[in-house]
Amino acid sequence: MNASLTLSNHVRWHLRCERLCASVEGPAGTEESWTRVMALKLVHRFPQLSHFSIQRISVGPARLLSTSRQSLCVACLCTSAGRCIRRQGCLRLQSNCGIRSLTTTIVREPSFVASSSVGLHRDSVPRFQLTLLHRPTAAEEQGFQQRLGICSSSRQVFKLLHSVEIISDTMAAAALHRVAEVEQEDNALRDPTVLEKDTVRALCFQLEQDSARLTDGGLVSALLACTRLYLDPWSTLMVRLVSESQTRLDRGQMSVDELCTLGQAMLAIEGPGGVMLEQVMEEIQRQKPAQWSLAELVAVYKLLQGILGEDGKYRDLLNAMHTHTMTVTSRMDPAAVSGLLSALVTLNQTQAMPLVISLCKQAVRHVPYFTDEELTDVLGALMHFGHSDHYFVKAMEKYVPTMAFTSHPETVSKVMQFFGRRNILSPTVFDAVAESFVYRADDYSSSQVAQQIVAFGKLGYLPPNAGQMFGKVETILRTRFSHFQPRTLLNLLHACILVKRFPVNFVSKVFSSYFLQQLQEEDTIIERSVLAQLTQIYITVKLECPSYEGPRLLPKYRVKSFLMSGRSLETPVDPHLYNSVKAGLVDLLGDRQYFGSKVLTPYCYTLDVEIKLDEEGCVLPASHVDEVYKRIALCIDGQKRFTTNKRQLLGKEAIKQRHLRLLGYEVVQADPLGWREQTRPRPGGS
Repeated sequence: MNASLTLSNHVRWHLRCERLCASVEGPAGTEESWTRVMALKLVHRFPQLSHFSIQRISVGPARLLSTSRQSLCVACLCTSAGRCIRRQGCLRLQSNCGIRSLTTTIVREPSFVASSSVGLHRDSVPRFQLTLLHRPTAAEEQGFQQRLGICSSSRQVFKLLHSVEIISDTMAAAALHRVAEVEQEDNALRDPTVLEKDTVRALCFQLEQDSARLTDGGLVSALLACTRLYLDPWSTLMVRLVSESQTRLDRGQMSVDELCTLGQAMLAIEGPGGVMLEQVMEEIQRQKPAQWSLAELVAVYKLLQGILGEDGKYRDLLNAMHTHTMTVTSRMDPAAVSGLLSALVTLNQTQAMPLVISLCKQAVRHVPYFTDEELTDVLGALMHFGHSDHYFVKAMEKYVPTMAFTSHPETVSKVMQFFGRRNILSPTVFDAVAESFVYRADDYSSSQVAQQIVAFGKLGYLPPNAGQMFGKVETILRTRFSHFQPRTLLNLLHACILVKRFPVNFVSKVFSSYFLQQLQEEDTIIERSVLAQLTQIYITVKLECPSYEGPRLLPKYRVKSFLMSGRSLETPVDPHLYNSVKAGLVDLLGDRQYFGSKVLTPYCYTLDVEIKLDEEGCVLPASHVDEVYKRIALCIDGQKRFTTNKRQLLGKEAIKQRHLRLLGYEVVQADPLGWREQTRPRPGGS
């Protein structure tokens, strides 16, 4: 069979593959070798023979059969690939072959009899004995799973396997899963040589030999475990497991949980467009979500998350699942809450806001019990859907001080990103993170450093240890400047000026032609919001750092107004509030001509209302240019200009008012709570 065929199509020809073994042409080696190989194939094809006192078939060290031009190993003869199915070649043909080329052919075969359970003997080379008479009890399986869960290395997993008398197929698959979990690192195995361990090879060999006698759950779990160990999809073991899974799938008797496990395995092998995966989804769609258990619901969500099918392809299924999930959220554990929220983000289920809100309420109970990864997913989902719950925030305020020094850097950064994105100012959270930042800053990546400082700048908050924290930021910038991506660096420096921390030592680098060229390479055309940040840094240096003598920002990189659609550096005035204030001003001043609206200043800021006074304090018409003694900037500050939970201006609004004062304006705030004039003194006057 052509090697380019997909595995799901290949397995339909699996029984024909064995017949090809008998028709290999060319020198066959010794008669003894041929007899041993044929005996092995016979037992593969007719497992019933193992009932008739065939306790052991010893083929010794596998000798190679030759075709006209290429030698094939015994494992290769079990498929019709027409080539060696191992990625690095046969183990017998190469002494230094890659580990991921593992198949289940071993030097000395274990003994076996018909069964659905595996007995592990305490020999130097692991051997498995199958029996239908002594399957582990439910309590024994549960105890094994608990002990397996605390294994932190492959060696501990192997030691556990050698300590038990009998293991079932599901226990064997679980052991392989645990090996994958402890060895996985960045989509690869940290120590690929673990696949050459006798215990792993013996387990794989037994699963291959008895694939037809495995339970449905054990079969699909073993297949998924093999994909997590990155075994070659064309290996004999994988082909046999997929072939048997196809047979079981065609019967239509798999449970939803088993279908999802099989779907995850085929997703890893063939991707979202596989024929077998499509058949799995057809079977799942025939089921009624209202009758599914909580575990089955979570499993289907995760499978759909991996598939990411065509838009609307599974809309009816998802809607039915959302409806049923609403009724069981109160019973969800931390892993289920996190998993579902993550799936809803990936599937972009914006119409499922009632479910998101329900999951957020359940998350409140689990905040102290989420793992770092789970909490990161929960916070990411709440930001994605634009939702935050008062009780969730309170729970975070209790939890963050206990985790800021110990949790994963990405989790701490995600916490700050969540509070910043949702405009929630919590001194408890911000102070705890600021304190931990001083001690843990070296653990953070450049993007994680920026995420934390950006939150402080956006909400305009300075913690009690601001001096230490920003001193640490300066040290990081000095030692790791080249590690920052241009946009990340710009966001960090802009956040600093929002809270009156002026990175003068680094401004010259930002205004350099080299840095500006890097920005342009990132986006081809520099976005207007980025130019606005550059312009505001330039204005800040000009107004607040008169001693700066470095390069200036060229005019072509400056904007004329900070008020723009999208990521604006100013919050547009609330129309309803503006109309209310305008009516009051007309009554107060007597005519509309005595004040201007949405006035653009030479320094890029837009005034909600501008009132001009002469030297005697009389109001001048808005069109008047000469003899203006005082200008009043009336800031009509609606709720969007403040943090959501406190009456504190956002950082971008605070810097605007600060700069307007430096430019000579008398700044007056108008908000729903009434008029109030700012009492901060202006430069050079009362």
